[in-house]
Amino acid sequence: MPITANDTNRKSWLEVIENNDFPIQNIPFGVFLTKENVVTVGTRIGNFAIDLGALQQLNYFEGIELTDDMFMQDTLNDFISDGKKTWRLVRNRIAEIFDEKNPTLRDNIKDRDIVIFKMEDVEMQLPVLIGDYTDFYSSKEHATNIGKMFRDPENALLPNWLHIPVGYHGRSSSIVPSGIPVHRPMGQTLPNGETTPVFGPSRSVDFELETAFITTDVNIMGENIPVTEAEDYIFGMVLLNDWSARDIQKWEYVPLGPFLSKNFATSISPWIVTMDALEPFRTKGPKQEPTPLPYLQQKGKHSFDINLEVAIQPENSEETVISQSNFKYLYWSMCQQLAHHTSNGCRVNSGDMMGSGTISGPTPESFGSMLELTWGGKNPIKLKDGSERKFINDNDTVTMKGFCQNGQVRIGFGEVSSKLLPPFVRK
Repeated sequence: MPITANDTNRKSWLEVIENNDFPIQNIPFGVFLTKENVVTVGTRIGNFAIDLGALQQLNYFEGIELTDDMFMQDTLNDFISDGKKTWRLVRNRIAEIFDEKNPTLRDNIKDRDIVIFKMEDVEMQLPVLIGDYTDFYSSKEHATNIGKMFRDPENALLPNWLHIPVGYHGRSSSIVPSGIPVHRPMGQTLPNGETTPVFGPSRSVDFELETAFITTDVNIMGENIPVTEAEDYIFGMVLLNDWSARDIQKWEYVPLGPFLSKNFATSISPWIVTMDALEPFRTKGPKQEPTPLPYLQQKGKHSFDINLEVAIQPENSEETVISQSNFKYLYWSMCQQLAHHTSNGCRVNSGDMMGSGTISGPTPESFGSMLELTWGGKNPIKLKDGSERKFINDNDTVTMKGFCQNGQVRIGFGEVSSKLLPPFVRK
C-alpha cells in the first residue's frame, strides 16, 4: 500500500508556517486534553491539534475498519495494536481530509469547530500506556567516552559492546511528557576520598539526549523476531531525555548497572512521529566491525538522518544551545535492538518503549550529556547569561529538539522540555 500521506506536493487548508515541524506530510499521533476536560487521541498539522475521536464520530474514517471507540480513548495502545496496515490507512485518510483541494471538512464550519483546536488550547498527555521501558546503550562515541573517563582509556569499550546492543530495563512509572517538571533526586553517594556513603540530594544531575521507539504487539512468549521483520513492529519515534544522577550512578552501578540514578524521571516528547513519515530520511548507520552474529546482520539503510539539539535555559534568562548531534551516529539500529530484545523469547507488547541510549557524535559539540560535554565537570560550559554549568542546576530548563529536512520537506518531533526543581519536600 503506497504512503500517499508523504506526497511532498500536498498542501493543507490549515495554515502551516515555514519550518514548522508538523506539515501535512508529518501527521504524528498523540493524546491531548481539551479545555472541556475531554481526553482524545489526536494528530497535529501546523499549530493545530486535531481530534481524531471527533473525526471518527463524524464518519470521516468510513471504509476503514476501526473499533467504534478507537480514537475515543486516553491512550494509543489499541490503535497501535491494529498494526501497520491500519496506521497507514488512517494516516493517508487524514492527509486526504486536510488536503487544500478537499472541501469536505474544509467547508463544513460546524464540523471544523468540533474537530480542530489551537495547540495553546490543549494539554498534551502521555501518548501510550507504557508497560515496559528498555534503555539501550547504542552510541559507540558515548560508550567510548564513558569508558575513557571511568575505565582504561586504551580499552574503553567492554568486550561485549561491539557484539550485542547492550540495554537495561528502566522504570515506566516515572516517564512523563514534555512540560512536566522533574525534582532533583535524593540518593546514596560516596564522596571523594571517603569510604562511607552519605544520603542526600544528587549534586550531578545530567540529561541524556536520546530518542525512543514505540512498539506494537511483537511476539508471543518464546518467539524471536528476525531482524529483517523488526521494523514492521515499530509504530514510531519520540524524543527522550533520560535524566541521570551521575554521582548516585557512580556508587550504585556495580555490579548490576544503574538503578535509582536513572529511574527517578524520563521525559518524552508527546507526539509520536511514525516510521512512514520518516521514510524519506533513511540513511546507513556506521560500519559495524566485527560483523555482528547472523541474527543481527542487516543490509541497506536502517538508520535515519534526524538532527538533534539540546539547550539549557536558566530561570529568567535566555537559552543556550549546548549540543548538536544526529540519530544516524548510533552504532546499533532500532531493528537490531528489537531483534536482540526478542532473541531469547522475551515478550514485547503494544506501547512498550525502547530508548536509544545517549546519542553522541564524533565531535565535542555533538556529545549527548553534560558528563561528556564537561568531561566529568572538569571543563564547565559557559551559558549566554555568563553563568557556568558542570551539570544541571535547580530551576534550569532542558529542551531537546529534533527534525529531519531535505530539499522538499521538514519533519520534526517538536520538543521535550522539562524544568529541574529542587528536591521534593513533604508538607
